Amino acid sequence: MDEMTTKSVPSTMTASVLRAVHEIVLEERAVPTCAPDEVLVQVASVGVCGSDTHYYEHGRIGDYVVTAPLVLGHEVSGRIVAVGSNVAPNRVGERVAIEPQRPCRSCEFCRDGAYNLCPHMEFYATPPIDGAFCEYVLIQDDFAYTVPDTISDHAAALMEPLSVGIAAAQKGGVKVGDTVLIAGGGPIGVICAQVARAFGAADVVVADIDPGRRALASKYGARVVDPAAESTEDLGAHVFVDASGATPAILNGIRSLRAGGTAVLVGSADQIPLSVPEIAMREINVTGTFRYTNTWPIARALLLAGQVDLDSLVTHVYGIEQVEEALTGTGGGLKRIVLPGVRRVDEPSVGGLI
Repeated sequence: MDEMTTKSVPSTMTASVLRAVHEIVLEERAVPTCAPDEVLVQVASVGVCGSDTHYYEHGRIGDYVVTAPLVLGHEVSGRIVAVGSNVAPNRVGERVAIEPQRPCRSCEFCRDGAYNLCPHMEFYATPPIDGAFCEYVLIQDDFAYTVPDTISDHAAALMEPLSVGIAAAQKGGVKVGDTVLIAGGGPIGVICAQVARAFGAADVVVADIDPGRRALASKYGARVVDPAAESTEDLGAHVFVDASGATPAILNGIRSLRAGGTAVLVGSADQIPLSVPEIAMREINVTGTFRYTNTWPIARALLLAGQVDLDSLVTHVYGIEQVEEALTGTGGGLKRIVLPGVRRVDEPSVGGLI
């Protein structure tokens, strides 16, 4: 590790570690050392993602299986406290948002710019790569994006799910004047709705059977529908984004597209029964998204322009000793944040919209 720090860096740190399903423990671990192209970030805020909860509850997501102790958390902001020998020393002290992945940069996908599909990808909190429910993390220099003080630590961390929404809008080709239907009014659905509006969509519709989620989406300017009571099949949407993972919602969304429309699957449904004639004869484009590429500069620009609001999504904040509470959703809420530099938060609820 270089000596270029704004303050002394300790030799050990506290980490919250998933040891087995439903088993979270605190460990003291060595603070990692920078490789020449890396920076060491003192973690400020970490958002809790559904994937974190899934690993805690089930120990696996598809082919990714937790077979050894794992630090969860991949929605990260912090401050650079040390740099590797190939990194500009003046980066020390910068507040940053982290793109939590390390592609190989040499395979055909990386060379083509689709580094999210890199077969050698190392991604935070995806076995066996540790995440950020700890006090310090490493990331390659160019994946630590400087953020100004006008962007909060929480919003900087949530640039990761914002990047999911940006990638979905890009994959769907959302453009000025479009009608966009989004299934699911949770955090990702609401973020996708904000991004669609920022990309120029004229009519952004969020469908959710939960009245609380519909009320939330409406506060962000979306038109909301209850799919159990109101059909969207005559909507003629240009783009449909599934952020629900629910098979009925996906099938309804595809039927709600105009001919030539695009369905973007962000949710995690395992299998859906598609009608090949419907897809073929109406020339419906069905695609997925897998993480993101080159989205952090866009996310930062949207935040600086006030076109998306992430801070108001945060309803609960927890300390490093309360990661299990954050993962289980104790106290409900919408978006939960962990502060690895704080032991405990006496009152985790910070209000939020719901």
